[in-house]
Amino acid sequence: MRLFIQNMVSMRCKLVVISILNTYGLSYKAVELGEVELLDPINDQTRNLLKASLHESGLELLSSEKSILIERVINIIVDMVHHSSEVPKVNMSTFISEKAHMDYHRLSDLFSRTKGVTIEHFIILHKVERIKELIMYDDLNLSEIADKMHYSSLAHMSRQFKQITGLTPSFFKHMSKRTRSNIEDL
Repeated sequence: MRLFIQNMVSMRCKLVVISILNTYGLSYKAVELGEVELLDPINDQTRNLLKASLHESGLELLSSEKSILIERVINIIVDMVHHSSEVPKVNMSTFISEKAHMDYHRLSDLFSRTKGVTIEHFIILHKVERIKELIMYDDLNLSEIADKMHYSSLAHMSRQFKQITGLTPSFFKHMSKRTRSNIEDL
């Protein structure tokens, strides 16, 4: 039996879900971002308890096909941008369409109507958030970050970053290095 869970976007979320499943003695085959495969079906009472426990942790058990599909697309994007270093061998629309098992145009229309943003813009927003993380880690220079994030050039990455944040990556890097002053030092 498959369950779909909204807002499950990190390893920490997976650990929370595993803990909740163990609390109710539910055996599972797999726990992935946004999706759990249980070994056995659950009854309505257990489903409601599971739903309440997930909700307390900021997660939502999904039931409608539309919300499940949107969450699947979100998790594909989050996994691709934040957790994968591989470049898809096909363009993004084909990659997402294949992973979601649905025509991209229908998927894109549903996503835009539901989330109020296009899939492309959603990807850019996540890429910018990932770039911010990489800048703050300070392990890579900006050219290396552009390469890691699969941009064709540093200039392309910088343009997208500035469009979203209003700042250049260089300025953001400078700002993130500033240390806070103690109130006594002011």
